[in-house]
Amino acid sequence: MATLLAPRGRRNPGNSPFPTAVGETRLAVPADLPATLGCDAVGVPARYGFRILSRLPAKGCVYADTDWWWWLVPAGSDLDLTWPLPACYASGAVVPDRRPRLFHHPDGGSPYTPPIPLYLLICQLTGIAPSWSVPPQVRSAL
Repeated sequence: MATLLAPRGRRNPGNSPFPTAVGETRLAVPADLPATLGCDAVGVPARYGFRILSRLPAKGCVYADTDWWWWLVPAGSDLDLTWPLPACYASGAVVPDRRPRLFHHPDGGSPYTPPIPLYLLICQLTGIAPSWSVPPQVRSAL
């Protein structure tokens, strides 16, 4: 298994002069939940975990370890979005192996947390204004 540097904010482990080398693991989707849209994960430091969980209107699978909490989101939830620091976006739901455990199993039939409410809540809690790319205008040939 490859060595992964533990997240220190965004996917840039170089933010710390002393990054911690850890292995990596893929968050496992419970067998009773179909993950038909693929899976990515959004992580935040544990200090934000309960505040986010308590304020989200819909919650998918949430995993936690001693330092980070991870929400499953559909694959590609980073398209045209810049997740604010200290959030960490993990493609393929591959996260540092600090033994994350399933902390919250959704009541519904989907493993996903809707990414836009999660993004807006993280922006609000971190004091960062939401920002996303504007798609190019398409002109009709008619």
